[in-house]
Amino acid sequence: MTVKQLSMPELVDACLELGVPGVGLWREPVQSYGLEETAKLVRGAGLVVTTLCRGGFFTAIDPAERARALDDNRRAVDEAATLGTDTLVLVSGGLPAGSKDLHGARERIADALGELGPYAEERGVRLAIEPLHPMFASDRCVVSTLTQALDLAERFPAQQVGVTVDTYHLWWDDRAPAQIARAGAGGRIHTFQLADWTTPLPEGVLNGRGQIGDGAIDMREWLSYVEAAGYTGPIEVELFNDGLWARDGREVLAETAARFVEHVIR
Repeated sequence: MTVKQLSMPELVDACLELGVPGVGLWREPVQSYGLEETAKLVRGAGLVVTTLCRGGFFTAIDPAERARALDDNRRAVDEAATLGTDTLVLVSGGLPAGSKDLHGARERIADALGELGPYAEERGVRLAIEPLHPMFASDRCVVSTLTQALDLAERFPAQQVGVTVDTYHLWWDDRAPAQIARAGAGGRIHTFQLADWTTPLPEGVLNGRGQIGDGAIDMREWLSYVEAAGYTGPIEVELFNDGLWARDGREVLAETAARFVEHVIR
C-alpha cells in the first residue's frame, strides 16, 4: 500500500531493482490482479510475501453479518496460504452502529478468533491482531493497545493468534515496550511494521502515516524493543499517505528504502 499507484508487475520489478527481498500485500490489489497470477508473479521473482492484509472486522452484532465476516476471513486465510505467507494481519473492527459497548465488541472478536484460529492453523497461517491508535476505536478497531491485543491473543495457541507491532499505532504508549517483551516471550510477535507520526493529521486521519524520518518516532528505539524480545522476522514499511501516492511510485519506493537504511538499520 505504500506504493499502491504501482501495478503488481511494476511493484515486483521495483523491488527487484532495489534489492527489496519481500513485500506485504493487501487483498484488494491481489484480487484485482488475480490471486493465482500474483502468487506466480511474486514467486517467480523470488520475492517473499511477508504478510497479507487484511482480515478482521469481527464486531458485528447481527448473526448474518457475523457469518459473512467469518466467511470472508476464511477466504483471506486461503488467499494467504496461496500466496505463501504465514501471516494474515487483522484489523478487528469498530463499534457497530448505535453501540457503545467496547467490552462486548472485544468479546465478539474473541469468539471469531476461536472459530478462525484452528482453520488458519490447518493451512499454515497465523492471525496477527493489529492494535490501532485509539482515534480509530469507534470505526475501525476497538483493540487500541498491545495489552488489549495480547489479552485476546493469549486465549489461543501462539501458532494460531499473535500480534502486529506497528510503530504508528503504538509509539505514544509507554506500556508498549513491556508488552512487546511479553509478546516476544510468548512467541506472538507475528509482524513488525513501521510508519512515522506526522502532524497535522489530514482530514479523515486514515492517510496520515508519515514517511520514515519525517515525524516523531525513534525507529531504532522501536527496533531495539522487538529485537530484545527475540523477533527476527521481516520488517515492513506501511504508509497510507496521499502525498506519497501522488508521486511516482518507483521514486517513493526508492526513497522509502533509503529512509529505512538511514533511520532503521544499525
